Amino acid sequence: QLQLVESGGSLVQPGGSLRLSCTASGFILDYHTMGWFRQAPGKEREGVSCINSSGGSTYYAESVKGRFTISRDNTQNTVYLQMDSLKPEDTGVYYCAASTTTTRPMCAGYGVEYWGKGTLVTVSS
Repeated sequence: QLQLVESGGSLVQPGGSLRLSCTASGFILDYHTMGWFRQAPGKEREGVSCINSSGGSTYYAESVKGRFTISRDNTQNTVYLQMDSLKPEDTGVYYCAASTTTTRPMCAGYGVEYWGKGTLVTVSS
């Protein structure tokens, strides 16, 4: 069974940090562009960051540039999102996704083949 399972979501204070993880089962991540999306309450899902299969190319939404870092460990079939300097507007459900497109189109929502079920991040004092 093909699955993406996210973990690491939590309640954190503004200015704090979290690291999200996404582990794949049932398929190999090596050939996929991977990405993180988020959906805030009452808003549409948006692409946060995407990384190509080798890890050599990344894309970040303007709102998270300089604060979030995406990485991957293909030997562990896992993708990470390090989130620093968190703000209340970063609150939402974070979804992991896999695609065979490149980073920018994937983060625009094109060609996503697999989705995880999401993990909740709440940034609040």
